[in-house]
Amino acid sequence: MASKSSLPEEDFTCPVCFDIFKDPVLLLCSHSFCKVCLQKFWRQKKSKECPVCRRKSLMNICEALLKEKSQRASGGSEVLCSLHGERLELFCLEDKQPICLVCQASRKHSGHQFLPIDEAALDFREQLKAVWETLQEKLEEFEDVKATYDQTASHIKVQAHQSEEQMKEEFEKLHQFLKDEEEARLRAVKEDEKQKSFVMKEKIEELSKEMSTLSDTITAIEQQMVAEDIIFLQHNN
Repeated sequence: MASKSSLPEEDFTCPVCFDIFKDPVLLLCSHSFCKVCLQKFWRQKKSKECPVCRRKSLMNICEALLKEKSQRASGGSEVLCSLHGERLELFCLEDKQPICLVCQASRKHSGHQFLPIDEAALDFREQLKAVWETLQEKLEEFEDVKATYDQTASHIKVQAHQSEEQMKEEFEKLHQFLKDEEEARLRAVKEDEKQKSFVMKEKIEELSKEMSTLSDTITAIEQQMVAEDIIFLQHNN
């Protein structure tokens, strides 16, 4: 059995604005709309009918019955017909309003169907109850979907946090690796410099000794070259 949270998105899309329902309203004909979209449509049409099937809204009927109930409560007695002053005993199913027996016989209501007020109220209460039950079911579906959305949003946050922590850890390891590599290479460069410097130092010292010896020899030769002939010949024979 499919989960309620897996319902297709079109079940939650308003046929007026084609977006996810905002403050949804369910009509008697089982079509649902955003409350704002439905009110805007009714203001433009000046008639409370379904934007899809054009069926008269149960709200028209309910408003008429509630108006009658309010008038009865405020007046402290039964409500009388505003046209004929007679007691309202019938409900016109075409015009969706309570009428008196004189209204029933008038041309305005010719060919219309009528119900006694109590029967009409009972029928509409049953219809309203069915709408209420459907709305309750829709509400439960929305709650299930919202719970799924909340769970998904929470999972996204947890997943993002885990990815962030993992990335930080990987970069810390990379930084440590680069630091260790830098230190190792610097040590290698210094060791290479030390070894090469030691070799060069030995060569320089050796060359310096040879230069010193050569310099002494040159000095001795120069001294011989300026000596007297007898001494020069004695030192070179």
